[in-house]
Amino acid sequence: MATLEGVRDRIRARGMRWTPQRRALIEVLSSADGHVTGAELVERCRELDPATIPSTVYRTLDVLEELGFVSHSHRADGREEYHVLPESQHGHLHCLGCGTTWEIPESEAKALIGGLARARGFAVDVTHLSIAGRCETCGPDPEA
Repeated sequence: MATLEGVRDRIRARGMRWTPQRRALIEVLSSADGHVTGAELVERCRELDPATIPSTVYRTLDVLEELGFVSHSHRADGREEYHVLPESQHGHLHCLGCGTTWEIPESEAKALIGGLARARGFAVDVTHLSIAGRCETCGPDPEA
């Protein structure tokens, strides 16, 4: 698993400059807990460096994902969210009633998608598994 300690050298090794904006992003990611959207990251970076532009944040996030520092998935509304230094692959459940999100451990996610692999030969990327529905507390969809 990657750590944020060597990120500057790894970014430079990619031919990218170590800019104040990238430094701000690493600082924000270092204090992030759980999942955070790209828009939230841009906003937090702008608090540290008002010159931060979204394209720099998103380009850097792409590189950081390739290097294993972050992973991204999608919320039920389709927005990307980032998870800093994920310890393991996991999917997500999203309640359309209350908006709560839960992580699905890789083993549980693989049990859910096993049928697709057997029936269709389709290998699901667990990190992009996002299932929307309604939790036990919210009950069945009243419009169903």
